[in-house]
Amino acid sequence: MEQVKANEMGHFLFGGWDAAELAEKFGTPLYVLSEDMIRARCRAVKASFMDKWENALAVYAGKAFLPMAMCRIIESEGLGIDVVSGGELYTAKVAGFPMEKVFFHGNSKTRDEIRYALESGVGRIVVDGISEFETLEEEASSLGRKASILFRVSPGVDAHTHKYILTGHTGSKFGIPLVGDYLRDAVRRAMRSEMVSLKGFHFHIGSQIFENTSHVMAVDVLVKTLAGLAADPGFAAEELNMGGGYGVEFDPSGKSPEIGTFTDAMMVRLSEGCASAGIPRPRVIIEPGRWIVSEAGVTLYTVQTVKPISGIVTYVSVDGGMTDNPRPSLYGAKYWAVAAEKMDEKPSETVTIAGKCCESGDVIAENLKVPPLHRGDLVAVLNTGAYTFSMASNYNRIPRPAVVLVSPGRSDVIVERQTYDDLLRWDRIPEHL
Repeated sequence: MEQVKANEMGHFLFGGWDAAELAEKFGTPLYVLSEDMIRARCRAVKASFMDKWENALAVYAGKAFLPMAMCRIIESEGLGIDVVSGGELYTAKVAGFPMEKVFFHGNSKTRDEIRYALESGVGRIVVDGISEFETLEEEASSLGRKASILFRVSPGVDAHTHKYILTGHTGSKFGIPLVGDYLRDAVRRAMRSEMVSLKGFHFHIGSQIFENTSHVMAVDVLVKTLAGLAADPGFAAEELNMGGGYGVEFDPSGKSPEIGTFTDAMMVRLSEGCASAGIPRPRVIIEPGRWIVSEAGVTLYTVQTVKPISGIVTYVSVDGGMTDNPRPSLYGAKYWAVAAEKMDEKPSETVTIAGKCCESGDVIAENLKVPPLHRGDLVAVLNTGAYTFSMASNYNRIPRPAVVLVSPGRSDVIVERQTYDDLLRWDRIPEHL
């Protein structure tokens, strides 16, 4: 993680801005994203993967963070986007993102979403199973549009991460398992179809993975699968999407692994494996999301109360919480925070940063060393660019924060702060009440 920086006033600096100035200008809670950091990560992906390896493409995993402004940045940096819902697809389309560079994922796509993807002309639909394939074939026939697809498979590889973000094991809800003849039967069916063009396969083994062993094992499994399908029923895969899941370090004393830590090992193993099996190496796609945007974001909060419980814990409660960042409550995710206006003061107290929701589990960061904090002080939680805004809710009827995109010399609201009126926009009172 990039070192935490402060200015001469002892204020936290992020994206070329004093955090206190941003809080005063836009209010809190506030998501702040650094445009320069996002672009730097996109360019690192291009340099270490797309430019290094022939016939390779990176697509940004939009579920991590996908306002329309993010679509524009990703397009300008030459990456594709993967989307997992009609809403994400609609966001990309309205933002003007080229549909041929969109990959449409999801394990439970509705008929309407499948139809919308076909009508929009997305580049690839990643099909999760035979049931979805049947619906896709029907909709493609109805529209008279041939669909280019990948089959998502479960390679049966376990990875070291939280069970809720583990996706590549045989019992996963995602993909076609490689046990039995499920995949071979699906491939045969696709080869017979007049409305579907099967390009290859997709796998994703999980998220927040810090070593490449599981990714390389999955590649070995897929090479064997590709070779088997080339022999029977004679299918030659043109593409292999190897997913993402590359870990990001949440402790500022640590360092996130470089993207090449994963992709180099995977590409070498894939190239060697295909050569050994006597099959062509397919075009390769990866899907970094969190790795691109997580460290490019912070969330600013204002302290509301400080509650010492002698000998147990001191709670510092802020004006946000699990509504703008549910990950600690969902996964036990760990975050690091700083006293944004007291960076030059000695951390002398250990506190737990708590949210404002009526849930005991609404905790943002535990056992945090900070200077003494008081009501009105500013707290910055680091590494919140991914899976915060995109997972936010209105629990307890709390409005969602604004999102600001910053770079040296400019700051732009890319998502407006919700108001109380926004919360009631979809409410209706029946006449009899």
